[in-house]
Order: sequence, then structure tokens, then C-alpha cells
Amino acid sequence: MKTSARNQFSGKVSQIKTGAVNDEIEITLSGGDKLVAVITRESTQNLGLQVGSEAIALVKAPWVIVATADHGIKLSARNQLSGNVTKLTLGAVNAEVVIQLPGGNSVCAIITLDSATDLDLAEGQPATAIFKASHVIVGVAA
Repeated sequence: MKTSARNQFSGKVSQIKTGAVNDEIEITLSGGDKLVAVITRESTQNLGLQVGSEAIALVKAPWVIVATADHGIKLSARNQLSGNVTKLTLGAVNAEVVIQLPGGNSVCAIITLDSATDLDLAEGQPATAIFKASHVIVGVAA
């Protein structure tokens, strides 16, 4: 599948929490990293999702927030994936940040140049990719 989403993760559904309208889908990626998606109950059924089934999670890079240090702040965003910056491309307005996760996957974020400067981002530096479960699009092979 080809999409414009920079972040395309393959994995297996490891948990489904069923709700009246929305379901919470946990996907375990190769390497053990986990993502959580919130999708409609109807989408869960239409995609045939069940624990153990293969799934693809898509997250657009502008939906990813980058943090560099834990200052004891708790966030409502379910997805907080930590690793190290492996690529930093600075543009005139925005910066592209790629964070390598311990399990072998990487997450790409597009943030403002001001944010990259304020965070003092550099390759090799620890960083966390943060995104809401509602920003994860789930797909399956056709």
C-alpha cells in the first residue's frame, strides 16, 4: 500500500477495548513497540479486526509532537514512543525529525524550525514522539 503518510507501521492487534461508538485498538509493532488507535466500532467490524490479526497504522508526520525531556508532566496522548534522533533536516520554516525506536521502527515528525531550535535538537539525542490515539489511521491488507 502506498500512502502519503510518512509513518506506516505494520503489526498485530494485541488488544481491543470495545465501546458503544469507538473502540480502542492496541497494535504491537515488530520489535515490541505498541501503538494505540481509537476508531469507530463500525470500522473495527468492517476491517475484521480481532486480537492477533495483522494491521497497518498510519500517522501523518505533522500530527507528531516531539519532546526531549521528561519534566514530570503527564499527557493525555496515549502514544509516547521514545528513542533517539537519527535524522534532523532543518528547513526555512519547518524541520523534519526522525526518531529511531528501540524495536527498530522509526517515527517521522514535522515540527516548526522554532520548536527544533527551542528543543536544541541534534542527531543522537534522546527524544519522544507523541501523538493522540485519534490520529492513528488503521488499515488491513485487502
